[in-house]
Amino acid sequence: MPQSRSTQSKSTQTGGGRSGGGRSGGRGSSRSGNGLAPEEVARKAVEHVVEMTGRESEGVIALERTDDGWKVGVEVVESGRIPDTNDILAVYEAELDDEGNLLSYRRTDRYFRGRFDRDKR
Repeated sequence: MPQSRSTQSKSTQTGGGRSGGGRSGGRGSSRSGNGLAPEEVARKAVEHVVEMTGRESEGVIALERTDDGWKVGVEVVESGRIPDTNDILAVYEAELDDEGNLLSYRRTDRYFRGRFDRDKR
């Protein structure tokens, strides 16, 4: 007997990572028209940022639905160091349309791994 969430379950199995898994219901977890599910959008954003920057991704740290598509925060390793607590990380904000096409991206933050900016929450 086919399940109604088979597409959603399949996308979760292909690497949901930190993007929220395959939960249904709730705000921001449904597809919009023919658009992608949030976990698929997150995966696409990581692919775009890795391709554009040539850097290794640490994961998705933010995912927000907008009027024009999606805004996704992707954390990347800008410079790997030994020990890794000295790595320089950066956050890139990628804007994608409903089909997962990259509209824009920009670096919004840069910092050492394990160090917190006291002025930020």
